[in-house]
Amino acid sequence: MNTVTELADAVGAQAACAVLAVPRASYYRRKARSPASPREAAARPPSPRALSGAERQVVLDTLHTERFQDRSPGHVVAALLSEDTWLCSERTMYRILEAQGETQERRRQRQHPVYLKPQLRAVAPNQVWTRDYTKVRGPARGIWFHLFVLLDLFRRCVVGWTLARRPSAAVARHLLRQTLDQHKVAAGTLTVHNDRGSEFVATDVSKLFETLDVARSFSRPRTANDNAYSESHFKTTKYHPDYPGAFAGFEAAWAYFETFFDWYNTDHRHSGIAWLTPEVVHTGQAVQRLDQHQVTKDRAFAANPERFVNGPPQVTPLPEEVWINGPPADEKTEVIGH
Repeated sequence: MNTVTELADAVGAQAACAVLAVPRASYYRRKARSPASPREAAARPPSPRALSGAERQVVLDTLHTERFQDRSPGHVVAALLSEDTWLCSERTMYRILEAQGETQERRRQRQHPVYLKPQLRAVAPNQVWTRDYTKVRGPARGIWFHLFVLLDLFRRCVVGWTLARRPSAAVARHLLRQTLDQHKVAAGTLTVHNDRGSEFVATDVSKLFETLDVARSFSRPRTANDNAYSESHFKTTKYHPDYPGAFAGFEAAWAYFETFFDWYNTDHRHSGIAWLTPEVVHTGQAVQRLDQHQVTKDRAFAANPERFVNGPPQVTPLPEEVWINGPPADEKTEVIGH
């Protein structure tokens, strides 16, 4: 485009655009957007229609008066016209204000809060639970049931669940209290991570957390990875081969999930906990079970070492810590607690 501009100075814009196959509209549009050089600006004579410096100052002083300081130029022009006074057009007032840097939005604007990224660490059971709910289809179109689940972060165990016909803070409150009583969690040792659904941020739920001395953590809005463990669990739930997709009724759904969560905790082998079941980790049998797996692998290696081209096979160790939004690997050792 610079070539067109240089050629246009010599032969004219129409000829320059024709020779270089550049649409004239594009050339003029680019030229209009390009700021004038100081030399061009100095050479450009002022418009005979422009307000003088004194007139511009009168307009600015009028806009700064207590009467008009909170009014738009349109209101000012209309108010002055009713008094048989004309200073300039509304657009000119805007140009004068813009030159003074006074065209910002003056109305109060909504301030969006800054949501911090949650960082949670669990090195043992019952330190961090994640909580969420998902909808499951009922017997007809538009009928849904709501599955609430509490998941222990360290052992991936479903510590509590319930099914409701409609989501509510009362359901979330009852499930939390019931699960804490069932697992005998000591006060001041647990953090529960939630999304920002109304069921989890209601005032009575907040008071329950304070009463039970349980800390709360929240996901950021529209950030699914902040509660990735619960989201992953719900995918496992709905992609299970026996999952029906829709349930004939509330009682049928309840019966299904009773069986499913028993299977999930006692029979489902989870890659995140060294392919053990949540129950094995929960009951403290993980080390013994992994030692047994290692003995079996060592025996297989001794019988046929040529089959193991990478050397003696090793069992996958149980993670020593589990994070939600953990820091980089070189910083994790510096973070204490959960």
